[in-house]
Amino acid sequence: MKIVYMGTPDFAVGPLKALIEAGHEICAVVTQPDRQKGRGKEMAPSPVKGCALSYGIPVLTPVKIKEAEAIEELKKYPADIFVVAAFGQILSEEILNMPRYGCVNIHASLLPKYRGAAPIQWSIIDGEKETGVTIMQMDKGLDTGDILFQEKVPITTEETGASLFDKLAEAGSKLIVEALDKIEKGDVVPVRQDDDNSCYAKMLSKSTGRIDWNKSAVEIERLIRGLNSWPSAFTEYKGKQLKIWRAEVLPHIDGEPGRIAKVTKDAVIVCTGKGALSLLEIQLEGKKRMSTKEFLLGRTFLEGEAL
Repeated sequence: MKIVYMGTPDFAVGPLKALIEAGHEICAVVTQPDRQKGRGKEMAPSPVKGCALSYGIPVLTPVKIKEAEAIEELKKYPADIFVVAAFGQILSEEILNMPRYGCVNIHASLLPKYRGAAPIQWSIIDGEKETGVTIMQMDKGLDTGDILFQEKVPITTEETGASLFDKLAEAGSKLIVEALDKIEKGDVVPVRQDDDNSCYAKMLSKSTGRIDWNKSAVEIERLIRGLNSWPSAFTEYKGKQLKIWRAEVLPHIDGEPGRIAKVTKDAVIVCTGKGALSLLEIQLEGKKRMSTKEFLLGRTFLEGEAL
């Protein structure tokens, strides 16, 4: 099939490569404009743009895809279908109706659950046992279109946002190739989403990671895993930000929330609203990420101190 592919972050790179390797013709790639990156604030292309250019595929980087100029540019690349994966902009009805088979989206959840910007992280934070990938026929709503295909992916007790991201990107890469083959053959039975079973995965910000020690150890541990590797869960220690990358729940230890109950040679145990957390991997502001055991070789936490 002739495809216009729309995507921006790393999640969208795998599906693009999979479509190319499956023999589909990528007429053009649409992605977000280059952004400043790093301490030097140098302009850097999106991961999808870098991938597309490596294959010699034309790349469009409209600031607003809905504007007339961007739409006219899109019309120069007649395609059978538009495939969208974490593009980052809302498509107008004019664009949705442009290709013969419309626009399909690779969404990293089992819709109608976790519509929105951050379904991967919130599925972990909320304690879900499974998630998955949905290929959806796009409409003018936010992730509300008919479900075409789905594949479930279990969430393990050690799952992080980063590890689940990789699993879902791989699942989405395989599923979109299978889906396009069936769409072209007309072997599709769209299923309308049940809005009553929907929930919204709101966008993440750095403030999402601030730990509320009044919550239970189980809830906080899920937050830590869900926000690993971005934006990360954090607290404060002696006026500096302390990121927590890995922790273990200790359900039978109680005390004042946020207070250090015990310091061992390789862990710092902090009380929560219910149970305690053993901090196993941390990062103090201005320092590198390291195991708590390594951290304690050069610095000291004291029992009774508050985070």
